[in-house]
Amino acid sequence: MERAGQEPGSRQPGAAGRGHADHCDTGFIRRGRNRTNNVSGQVAQFGESPQASNYSLLPGQREERFGGCVWRGPQSGKNKPRNQGGQANSGATGHWNEQENEGRRMRHLGGQTHERARGSWNYQDNESGGRRYQGGQAHEKTRRPWNEQENEGRGRRYQCGQSWEGARELRNGQENEGRGRRMQSRENPHYHQNPAPGGAQLSEQPQQVKRIGYKFLESLLQKDPSEVVITLASSLGLKELLSQAAMKPNFLQLVCQVLRKACSSRMDRQSVQQLLGVVKESNFLRICLPQYVSDMVTEVVPSVRHQYPVHISNIISLLQDLISVFPASSVQKISVLLTVLPASISALRAAGVDITEETEKNLNKVQMLVQHLQEKKREGTLRADNYTLMQLQTDSPDESYRTMTIYPTYNELHRDEKPFLRPNIVSGRYESTSIYLDTHFRLLREDFIRPLREGIWELLQSFEEKGLRKKKFDDIRIYFDTRIIAPLCSPTGIVYKVQFDIKPLKFVRWQNSKRLLYGSLVCMSKDHFETCLFATVSNRDNADLACGIVQLCFNSQSHALLAQVQPSDSFLMVETTAYFEAYQHVLEGIQEIQEEDIPFQKYIVECDTQVKQPAYLTMDTAYNFAPLMEDPLLDKDIYPDGLRTQSVHVLDPKQWPSMETLRLDESQMEALRLALTKELAIIQGPPGTGKTYVGLKIVQALLTNKHVWQSTVQKSPILIVCYTNHALDQFLEGIYSFQNHGIVRVGGRSSSEVLKQFTLRELRKKSQFRLNLPMHLRRAYVNITNEMKQAEQELYEGAKHLECTTYGVLHERHLEACIAPQHWDSLMNGLDDEEFYYSASKHSVILEWLGLGVTVFTQNPAQNIRAENPGGHQETEEEWEGGVEEELLEIPEEADLIQADRVIEDEEAAKPQGRKEEELRAVNELASVLLAIKLEGQEEATAQPQQKTTQWEVTAAQRKKMKQKMKVELRKLSAMTELEARDIRDLWQLDLSSRWRLYRLWLQTYQGLIRRRILQHEQQYQAAAERLTELRLQEDLCILKEAQVVGMTTTGAAKYRQILQKVEPQIIIVEEAAEVLEAHTITTLGKASQHLILIGDHQQLRPSANVYDLAKNFNLEVSLFERLVKVNFPFVRLKYQHRMRPEIAQLLSPHIYQELENHPSVLTYENIKGVLANLFFVEHDFPEQEIQEGKSHQNPHEAQFVVELCKYLLCQDYLPSQITILTTYTGQLFCLRKLMPAKTFAGVKVHVVDKYQGEENDIILLSLVRSNKEERTGFLQIPNRICVALSRARKGLYCIGNMRMLGKVPLWSKIIHTLREKGHIGHSLALSCQNHPATRTLVSTAADFSKVPEGGCSRPCEFRLSCGHVCMRACHPYDAQHTEYQCLKPCQKVLCADGHRCPRSCYEPCGPCMVMVEKTISKCGHLQMVPCSVPESEVICQEPCQKMLNCGHTCNQFCGQECTKRCPELVTVTLKCGHNQKVKCWITEEMKHEKPVECKTKCSATLQCGHVCSGSCHTCFERRFHKPCKSPCKRFLVCSHKCQQPCTTECPPCQLECENHCIHSRCKKKCGESCFPCAEPCEWRCQHYQCTNLCSEPCNRPRCNTPCAELLPCGHPCVGLCGEPCPKKCLVCDHEELTQIFFGFEEDPNARFVQLEDCGHIFESQGLDHYMDEDDDVIKLKVCPMCQTPIRKNLRYGTIVKRRLDEIEKVKEKIQGPAQQVESSRQRLQAALSGNAVLQRNLPLKYLMLEDKLRASDLSTRSIGLIENQLKFYERVADLTHSMNKIDANERKGLRKKLDEVQEWLDKPRLSFTGQELSDLQAEVQRLTYLVSLLARCKGLGWTTPSALAAVIASAREILEGTKRFTEEDEAAVKAALEKLRAALPPSGLGLSEAERVQIVSAIGCSPGHWFKCQNGHIYVIGECGGAMERSTCPECHAVIGGTNHTLDSSNSLASEMDGATHAAWSETANNLLNFEDLRRLF
Repeated sequence: MERAGQEPGSRQPGAAGRGHADHCDTGFIRRGRNRTNNVSGQVAQFGESPQASNYSLLPGQREERFGGCVWRGPQSGKNKPRNQGGQANSGATGHWNEQENEGRRMRHLGGQTHERARGSWNYQDNESGGRRYQGGQAHEKTRRPWNEQENEGRGRRYQCGQSWEGARELRNGQENEGRGRRMQSRENPHYHQNPAPGGAQLSEQPQQVKRIGYKFLESLLQKDPSEVVITLASSLGLKELLSQAAMKPNFLQLVCQVLRKACSSRMDRQSVQQLLGVVKESNFLRICLPQYVSDMVTEVVPSVRHQYPVHISNIISLLQDLISVFPASSVQKISVLLTVLPASISALRAAGVDITEETEKNLNKVQMLVQHLQEKKREGTLRADNYTLMQLQTDSPDESYRTMTIYPTYNELHRDEKPFLRPNIVSGRYESTSIYLDTHFRLLREDFIRPLREGIWELLQSFEEKGLRKKKFDDIRIYFDTRIIAPLCSPTGIVYKVQFDIKPLKFVRWQNSKRLLYGSLVCMSKDHFETCLFATVSNRDNADLACGIVQLCFNSQSHALLAQVQPSDSFLMVETTAYFEAYQHVLEGIQEIQEEDIPFQKYIVECDTQVKQPAYLTMDTAYNFAPLMEDPLLDKDIYPDGLRTQSVHVLDPKQWPSMETLRLDESQMEALRLALTKELAIIQGPPGTGKTYVGLKIVQALLTNKHVWQSTVQKSPILIVCYTNHALDQFLEGIYSFQNHGIVRVGGRSSSEVLKQFTLRELRKKSQFRLNLPMHLRRAYVNITNEMKQAEQELYEGAKHLECTTYGVLHERHLEACIAPQHWDSLMNGLDDEEFYYSASKHSVILEWLGLGVTVFTQNPAQNIRAENPGGHQETEEEWEGGVEEELLEIPEEADLIQADRVIEDEEAAKPQGRKEEELRAVNELASVLLAIKLEGQEEATAQPQQKTTQWEVTAAQRKKMKQKMKVELRKLSAMTELEARDIRDLWQLDLSSRWRLYRLWLQTYQGLIRRRILQHEQQYQAAAERLTELRLQEDLCILKEAQVVGMTTTGAAKYRQILQKVEPQIIIVEEAAEVLEAHTITTLGKASQHLILIGDHQQLRPSANVYDLAKNFNLEVSLFERLVKVNFPFVRLKYQHRMRPEIAQLLSPHIYQELENHPSVLTYENIKGVLANLFFVEHDFPEQEIQEGKSHQNPHEAQFVVELCKYLLCQDYLPSQITILTTYTGQLFCLRKLMPAKTFAGVKVHVVDKYQGEENDIILLSLVRSNKEERTGFLQIPNRICVALSRARKGLYCIGNMRMLGKVPLWSKIIHTLREKGHIGHSLALSCQNHPATRTLVSTAADFSKVPEGGCSRPCEFRLSCGHVCMRACHPYDAQHTEYQCLKPCQKVLCADGHRCPRSCYEPCGPCMVMVEKTISKCGHLQMVPCSVPESEVICQEPCQKMLNCGHTCNQFCGQECTKRCPELVTVTLKCGHNQKVKCWITEEMKHEKPVECKTKCSATLQCGHVCSGSCHTCFERRFHKPCKSPCKRFLVCSHKCQQPCTTECPPCQLECENHCIHSRCKKKCGESCFPCAEPCEWRCQHYQCTNLCSEPCNRPRCNTPCAELLPCGHPCVGLCGEPCPKKCLVCDHEELTQIFFGFEEDPNARFVQLEDCGHIFESQGLDHYMDEDDDVIKLKVCPMCQTPIRKNLRYGTIVKRRLDEIEKVKEKIQGPAQQVESSRQRLQAALSGNAVLQRNLPLKYLMLEDKLRASDLSTRSIGLIENQLKFYERVADLTHSMNKIDANERKGLRKKLDEVQEWLDKPRLSFTGQELSDLQAEVQRLTYLVSLLARCKGLGWTTPSALAAVIASAREILEGTKRFTEEDEAAVKAALEKLRAALPPSGLGLSEAERVQIVSAIGCSPGHWFKCQNGHIYVIGECGGAMERSTCPECHAVIGGTNHTLDSSNSLASEMDGATHAAWSETANNLLNFEDLRRLF
């Protein structure tokens, strides 16, 4: 312990010597005298990288960074990622601008804030330098699109939300506050907002901030609340208005009034939230309102005082709104106001002001709420604003349905409790409207929650079972290993790309599966559903699903939890099949609807059957029926004019036109009259009776007479609601035939071209629409979309990076910021391969390390090709993986049909294909840059897109194997912990499994960085998108209000219910009303509804409920339509069917419909060709098969029969569009599809019965599927489904099924009886041949159709073809003239001179001869087997090449290939350093062009520490700068951690995270820094004693030894002590474990036990007390006697722990150094730095870096010593840089390179300089000082130099420019040479002797002042007057010399060293005769 606490070694004053070129002529620096001592011999701390970088940019490449990632690519525009708008961004947009950066590479060492040299997030630009010093290599740096403020050389303010302290803090992502830099936090969502590119804004410029004044606010009071809130929320002046600290009372009152009105808007909750968010953070709330309220008391004017109650009410209303929207964050903000309000109210009441009871009650509510929230805050359960206020968790009958949460609660998922439910009453009236709504709310909610609740409950019970992945659950679908990959921007907000494990789902056929349909609810959890994330499927793509990818939209409560999620987190995802969105909107609608606002209660609730006329009708109301009489297809002139304008009193039946005139049958006429004259009308339309036709007549009548029901004030459209999109299209197309404008369609994608123009999306696009919008909406639209564009741009980049991390293995250069420095060094230095080090950019070290590298797989290429393709045929990977399947018939999949009904067209998330492909391309481009190898498309397996030269080295098979291995590893969850990682020294010694675990740790760190980086943009985008959705609703409201007809699906109506309340449609027509759940129908009604018409047929399909029990036992599947019919509500049934031929119709009547008559039109149908009967049921008893997925069934026998029958009918020349195959189960649909190739069956429709309601076709083939021993008929027993199935055919119906089994169902029994009577049922269907009518064929199985192979009979055709062959087919009724017949007989034509015959069929054109023959290749003479028709000149010879390369080695390619350019043979070369090394032959050529080769020879020098250097010749700069010693230090520090620093003479302060923590908090500092003592009261208390000291002080109470009285969960008494945490073990249950002898008292009957909280071990208290009380004279924490874990957190031993910690703190303080001494050293160094102008001018960024370091708040003696050494060395480098202008220009480049090497070494992160480093640096600086001196002395020696002098110079240069270490012997030799030089060349610096100078001046003969020199010091003379009259160039360096008009060029100067002149001959002074010695003497 003495070492840890001793004083640091003293520092010598003056470091590194100050000698430089200026002083060289006055003496030389003595070695060692001014040596800079190492302060404490430390090296780089954990988490700081020695910035080694063994890759370099190739020419023409740029380097761009994103976080820790480097983006590299060619420097061309095409590779630049583009922004969302597709425009290239530059300038202010801050997107991908390449800027140079040197200055951001600095870091604070010794426990200060660091910027990681490799990829911290701080991207700033710098106009100076142009280099980034990263490991000494100059890299260009590109600004990324986040927060890139320009540096412009100042470099002090770091705009960086997080300054990373080493890799550890990178991982933890902790913010380093107050570390001495000025940091601008990134928390502000409005920082650095760039205008959208290309002027893409409305007037599209950012708005000027318009001030909000009194008049403006007054005008808002007159407007609608919606307009008020949207105007304020989008006003930029609002923040300014509310930021005022003082406000006049009347103005403040007006503000409160306006805010109250704004917050009352129900449609614009997001805008309200935005508005209240501004209020919450304003001075208005914090200062103005409390001031105003407290001033009320002093108001003396009575009239003013009596107005206060209104204003107080407004203020309380505002408080209520604030708390409800921001429950967590507003509590503190309103506390002051809430304190003064009650006092002011009491004072006002005392003064006689009337405060209403309502106001008091509201204030009381607010106070109770705040109190409740404060309690929750104290408990720690209130952390975010998404907390639901007063949420009740029980489902008691007393709980109002209005307060129930729609999502399942925790209790519902974890407790198997039955909820309170009432059945839907179908036989009578409801007790009240409230009970009616409550019943439907609970039933509907239970319908989607029960499957989830019961599924999760069952799942929780099954977690311990082994076969969980294979287990099938009835109610839910489970997805394992689900990961949230990346956020994506969609028009409706943020959605997330989620990936799940598809291995258990490989048999799922996604096109047909109902899994993960749009809108389905999923619940995700990673902790056994203790916490849940709820989301809905937002976009479904079958191709993505097959890869395990789906897009989810999370609910608002889940967004808070999502912030912490990373792509590596693995969830269990559970799906319930319910279409949640429809449930959600309807349930919310029921909660919102007021009981009194429900129309038609008299009928719906009370079941009154006396129906009144609509409120808008009177006895005098006249309707014009003329348009209903006109046939649009006929000429209108045939009707008399009078008829067209005829009006009749609609309520007088006698005046109505006849049914013939209206072209209706009797029942249709009755239905029309009912619909127009009753306020609630029900029309039942059995199949084919024309219910849609009647519905259209009703709409036409209503539209023709809209003046009757439409108010003049506000237009009101007719609302048409349909269950499916198809029905909606049919109905609206019908309306379009008589009303071609004023229609709006809201629903899923429309298949109708006509209606596309009427969708909301298209109507919004119309140019005049946006211009006609109110100004407040237009302004808000621009602001919000601009905000979204900006956030999306920022988010897109981050999400792309996040997604790419899951595509493969990241290249190590992007992970560098997440890898600890010692690990980075180990990784980079572990591989011994020349090619790697020669061209590091081509390969990735990390791939080699993970066992995926090129060196693992590379073989001889020729061998590879031959091994894989013996025949020389290069096969593709696709062929490899299986043959091409025949294309099958495209069946409208059930999944797609359901999806189409669910997706509201306007909300489609799918991007246009081009945009999607572009984004995919951008991600793939980025992936090829970020990744060392990708999972898919491994063709770009290297990280450089243009480097594909080595790809042929890895074969397809190897690549596949590699991909498989990587896929498995990347999906694994286990990552190494940071603690484990810390102990690793050599990464290459790890086994492969550990390497992957460590890689996953790095990957998680990297993902965490990006995730935190983009979180703010996610929140910004989400908030803006929600406001935009509300804004769209306002826009849609404008469209809908102008419409005459609005058509919606039930889903659309549920989603747009708020708008419907505003549009107030008076007339609502529900088509397919019997298929709609009653709750859906109710929510489409509003208080303005006066007329409801329900059209449907409850005897066909009913509403579908999710839960069978609710459907059957609670009547949930009974629609409003059916319920009213059942209670004898008046309705009309249509009775004439216009569809089915009579034989088919008799199956329905009378068995299903009592009265169903045939219309004459159905009596004239022709018979079906090729079949004897038009209706036939084929019986069989072949069993069905069950399909696991989807709980469906299939019957292959039926499928095969139906497909063969279909094929047979197609042979009868029926069009495919005339035939539909129907089946009752989706499983059969899949079975059918497999049997139906598209080329045969294209155009045939195949559907499930349920999806074909409302449709019809000429021929229906029906497969009933069910056939089993148990005689389970499933839903084939439901009359409704039977009705639909049997009523779809017009002319022919053929059905196959197990009729014996179905006969057990009463309805089927009746139908079969009818069939038997007519002979339409049997085991075989009779076919008849059209060509030979007498020939009959019976078929009962698919095989029987082989008797009629071509649709005729079994006779041969025998028709002679044009080619002379005979038709080989059997009799066929189609293609009688054989125009389409293809003759399949062999061709046998001769193809070539060799007589080879054509092998193809007769109908195929003959191709070239492909018979393999042997040919001699003329180029080389080799024999090769090639196709006969291929000329030998085109053949690539496959023999090995025998040619010799230029280097003398043999080529290793094929003979026919181009010879290899890079010879791979190994040769020995001598490197510049003198070592020999084996390299590949081609590298020797590169060496001739000065390309460097890294020398691998081990350095092996003995360092000053005594260890052998582990570096190589290259890494040690040829022994000039040795690699830091990495020998591990094994000592333990005072804090109990092991020293993390390698090889230190004195251990530095611990750099790990401090582990000190108490019951209140934990220390967040580094372990070596002093902890702040906890100032909370001590918590150690029991019923006997209580400590009264602070937590950090020793306790002032004794230990309590009274036994604990608690009971353990097992029921036995606790073995612990009073006031201590109960031990987890029990003396009864764990007797053996507890009584195991350790201290010796364990078996004592009264023994009590203590559990250590830090490690969990349990000890007997008496023995542990004694152990803890022992003083072992060592300053360190006591440790667990069993596992040696330090004891930090234990109240019983708190006093001992605190004393030890106090001792440790004293040691830390001693190591840190006295604060006073540190401060004086800081000031001394700051003064030295500020006075050094040379350093500031020549190394400005180093100057700023040192300045920042000296400003840091946590300096220690050690760090001061480090800074002082750095300052000295940088001063020396700056002096040498400054002296470079004294040397010849040609010499500067070489010197600059050497100085850069010194800077690179100096820049390396370290805690202090080791003695070795100081010695190395000093020697090199000394060498360079001599070199500058020599070069300055030799400058200008261009003329004749004596050979002896030249030899002296050469010998000195050889030493000074050599690559070896500069030794004392070298220094002596250089000094001697410089002395000789000094004697020969005196200090004139001209490179001449004095005699030579005098001779030259005399020879020229000019007076003083004529000699000048160029900017590089070359001397020249100007004759005549000495004034410069022309410019020229210097013959030595080509710089400018001379000047014009007697004025010398500014870069030139007088050469006084030539003639001693002080002024030029032509100058002001010279003209005054002061420049001549003799004249001066005269004066």
